[in-house]
Amino acid sequence: MNLYPTLQSHIEQAQALPISEERKAVLQVLIDYVQQKADQNQEINLNFICTHNSRRSQFSQIWGKVAAAFFGIDINSFSGGVEVTAFNERAVASIKRFGFKVSKEGDGNPKYFVFYSEDEAPIITFSKVYDDAANAPDGFAAVMTCSHADENCPFIPGAEARIPVRYEDPKAFDDTDQEAEMYDKRSMQIASEMLFVFSKIHKK
Repeated sequence: MNLYPTLQSHIEQAQALPISEERKAVLQVLIDYVQQKADQNQEINLNFICTHNSRRSQFSQIWGKVAAAFFGIDINSFSGGVEVTAFNERAVASIKRFGFKVSKEGDGNPKYFVFYSEDEAPIITFSKVYDDAANAPDGFAAVMTCSHADENCPFIPGAEARIPVRYEDPKAFDDTDQEAEMYDKRSMQIASEMLFVFSKIHKK
């Protein structure tokens, strides 16, 4: 897989980031789920869920897919929320800075086609509820990326596992001098952790 050069460089930076033992323990639950599915030759469906499906869950869907592809693991990566908003433009700007190529279709809640390699189909992202028809209806892990969604959605229909992997919301820095820096910091953290997860998966 030939990643775009800027993206390849950011992936190398992400792999060099330290991950605390506390975070590794959080991520181990996701590693175990993916490994079990791989061992059983079953489809791996991950649905990253956050309240508005606009920032953290979108970053996670994208980086989850790219990190899996980077290590040759075939997964289906989805995202959803409890309410529909839009893939936040600040988050879109951040993934562009990381070297993704992005095209946009529609207004209001547009679809974004996120390209990471000339050899691979784009990741299609837009804001939606977690049980949208675009997502797997069942047989998936619900990866809860924000505390609000985790605490307010005690039951996710169709999920065979529920795995909290929470991230701080970069929204707190909207319209400040630190906006771009903090969006990129969160994206880099998610990239680092998704790369760590899939680096631990052993293929048959």
